[in-house]
Amino acid sequence: MAIVNRNYLLAASAVALVLSVSAVALHPVEAQERKSIRWSTSSVDSYGYKVAAAMVKVAEEALGGEYTVTVNPYPSTTGAMKAAMDGTGEIGYTADVGMTQLYAGEGGFKSYTPAKGKLVHSWYAYPMESFMAVPADKASQYKCLKDLSGKPTFFTPAGFMNWLNFQRMYKALGYDFKHVQIDPKTQADALKGGTIAGSVAYTTSGASLAPYWKETEVRMDVTVINPCPDEVAKLKAAGMVISDVSPKVFAKDVGVKDIQAVPILFGYNMRADMPEDVVYKLLNAFYKNRDALAKSDAGFTPMAKDFVGMQVNGIRANPDIPVHAGLAKFLKEHKAWDDKWKIASSGS
Repeated sequence: MAIVNRNYLLAASAVALVLSVSAVALHPVEAQERKSIRWSTSSVDSYGYKVAAAMVKVAEEALGGEYTVTVNPYPSTTGAMKAAMDGTGEIGYTADVGMTQLYAGEGGFKSYTPAKGKLVHSWYAYPMESFMAVPADKASQYKCLKDLSGKPTFFTPAGFMNWLNFQRMYKALGYDFKHVQIDPKTQADALKGGTIAGSVAYTTSGASLAPYWKETEVRMDVTVINPCPDEVAKLKAAGMVISDVSPKVFAKDVGVKDIQAVPILFGYNMRADMPEDVVYKLLNAFYKNRDALAKSDAGFTPMAKDFVGMQVNGIRANPDIPVHAGLAKFLKEHKAWDDKWKIASSGS
């Protein structure tokens, strides 16, 4: 009986082995361990996190199920960038102004050396527009941005790209950047109590107000302080653009016919060592789904209207920064590549 049982077990083991080999042959991707892509973003209450979370399914399908994509939030956009460059992430949330500071070694990137490599141009997704607001009952004290110079101000959380945007604006204007760090959820209390004189607000694609600002306007009235004509001239001379944003992004009157904001272009960039085909497949998937993405979120509307042009504008904002090989391939196929640009190598 023992011999029979032994023979039976051997036969059963052989059958199991054949079946397992067959399973590997039939489903190689499922049988192998899926690779990981960690998508680093700003905090969970930010638009950057919201977008990344919504794109996970599109990204995984674009890569044929070979990768598992997870979204990892960080306290700031600068932190998300560093995570991707230090190897605890593969995709880093960023903006054109952040890429400028990174390669100039300024601000949060002063004396910073990435453990893995710098981010390079990979994918640009939407613009944001930064502007200043103050309590409505104190608006008469402020006619121009210069009236807030040296005053305690919340320029969005430190390390955010809109925070960097106002840093470069104040630098161009020669104003004193006096940032006071607060919890965004306490913004209304800080404005009412005088802890801060003003606060920077921002929209995505000129269509939606930052979530914590929606909470603020429920609790109080605010007035937008536009730059005066001489300030507009100085900002433009420094290479910045002025965009008109409809005040209807607020639920209440904010005292201006048009909001004059300075836009920045946000993206999700990667290191040069990310495989070319991965970036190329992702870009093609986002391009193919651009209209559906715009229907699901108004922030994608500019990208849907001119997906290729947005990538070009992202590069033009920092033309000396290398371009990922996957993006270069995509742009060449769409006749939008400029031979003056440099294609990134793993040593970039």
